[in-house]
This record gives sequence, C-alpha cells and structure tokens, in this order.
Amino acid sequence: MPRPSRPAKRCVPVASKLRAVTLLIVSLWLGGCSGLLFYPEPGLPFTPERAGLEYRDIDLRAADGTRLHAWWLPAKPGVELKGTVLHLHGNGGNLAWHLGGAYWLPEQGYQVLMLDYRGYGLSEGKPSLPAVYQDIDAAFAWLEQAPEVQGKPLILLGQSLGGALAVHYLAQHPQRREALQSMVLDGVPASYRSVARHALSSSWLTWPLQVPLSWLVPDGDSAIHGIAGLEGLPLLIYHSVDDAVVPLSNGRRLYQAARPPRAFKATRGGHVQTFAEPAWRQLMLEFVSAPLAFVQRQGAANESATESPQ
Repeated sequence: MPRPSRPAKRCVPVASKLRAVTLLIVSLWLGGCSGLLFYPEPGLPFTPERAGLEYRDIDLRAADGTRLHAWWLPAKPGVELKGTVLHLHGNGGNLAWHLGGAYWLPEQGYQVLMLDYRGYGLSEGKPSLPAVYQDIDAAFAWLEQAPEVQGKPLILLGQSLGGALAVHYLAQHPQRREALQSMVLDGVPASYRSVARHALSSSWLTWPLQVPLSWLVPDGDSAIHGIAGLEGLPLLIYHSVDDAVVPLSNGRRLYQAARPPRAFKATRGGHVQTFAEPAWRQLMLEFVSAPLAFVQRQGAANESATESPQ
C-alpha cells in the first residue's frame, strides 16, 4: 500500500538551527511550555485517499466549544474487525503529515480515529496546555458513543508529544484509562525539560544557556510523572536508538518508571519512523491481539534492553 512520505524533520522541534534558537528563546520567555511544544500547520495538503484509504471527516467539540477535526479510517472491507485505535500524533504539522503512523492499520482489521489538536489542520483555536487535554477528552467521548466501536478492544497509539499528552491525560482520568485494552508509545519524551535541554545543547549558540533556559520549561505534565499512574494498563514502548530528537534514554526512563505489564523495544531509524518497518508493525499487532501474553513472552529480555545500548 502506498504511504505518504514526509521528511523526518517535520516531526522535529527545530527546522533550522538559527530559526530554532530565536523561536526557542522567545517561546520560553513569552509562552513557556506551550510555545515550545506545539508547532501546528493549518490546512491539509492531502487526505487518506492518496494512500488508497477510505475515510470520513469527523467533527468534534471540546468542552470549551472549540471545534476539532479528525479522520476516521474504517477497517478494510472484508477484513475481520479486531478493534479501534485512537492515534495521537506528534508536535509538528497536522494529520496529513502523520498518516504514516496509522495508514497500515485498516488493512489489518483496525479502525482508526486520528485527531488533530486545536490549531492543527482544520481544527480551530490555538494549542496550549492544559487546553489540549480537552481535545483528547473529546476524542474519547466520541469513541464512547460511536456504534462501530462498541464491543471491540480500544487501543491508544501515542507518538512523540501525543504519547506524552496521553500519559498525563490518562493518569488524571482513570475512567478513560479503564476503557483502553492497551497503549503503544512511540518516541515519547519522558521529560519536556530534559528534551528542551537536549535541543539547546545541540547548537553552540544555545549550549551555554541550556541549563537556565530549560528550567523555564514547566515539567509537571511530563510523562515521567504520570506513567506510574497507569497501573494495570498494558504498555508497549518503542524508542529508536537513532532518535536525534528525543534520545533513547527517554524510552528507557519511561519503561523503568512504568508498572507492569509493560514491554520495551529499541528500534532503529529516525524519530517516530517506527512503522516504516514491517517488523515493528507486526510486533504491535502481536501486542494488541494479546497484551498480557505478549509482555510475559518478553520476560527478562526487556530488562537487559533498557540497561545497555543496542
């Protein structure tokens, strides 16, 4: 099946070093965490039709009245319906540029709700914390009442920032957590502050400022503080050894802080490019089909994988 392609830098918090330095400093001083986290792109350059997928546009309403846009990808006709995946994408672009994370699921029997946060794509408003959590809640509310979702497993797939938002949201909303059968995290930052410091350290212009500027980033909503609160929810955590945006140490920290049942897989390739590799798609399918059995099979291999580089 064809897959829309986009340079990996669409998911990167910095597009060019000089522009990033300026935006970063201004965002930190004036907008705090929200200015650093969100890089929305309005409009949609293409639809799932480009990948040969059926879809329909979904309109959602957040609690504050903000109109949100989402895509519904039904399971491929003739394929047994196995469940529903809520896809929460990373911090750059919009739905179109993140279709690569979910386009492959309908062919495997999974229907997908892809959400654009406020300010992204065709969604109204401007992204900020904590307002974006209302957007996630609107997606859960829609899934709760959608007839085609009932009676089948519900899985959350959170990539990069989307995974971090999901961890904090679910830690605060146990009733939503209980609706999930399992959750998959891909390239998720453990700490917003530590990732900001990593970005600042990558340029000689900001290297001397990495400590004072990173401390301007509020860290209370970071995934590392919420993931232990997801006790009982089976987790599969992917993180690439080659991730230059969110270093591998983030995935290891989240795995170590999470409570069982959980599994960790170190992958290869750019930031959140995991599902470009068929082997990692297959692994996710094995996990969501039987999460507890999957985690048990991983056993001690997971412990050694998080202790030493691969």
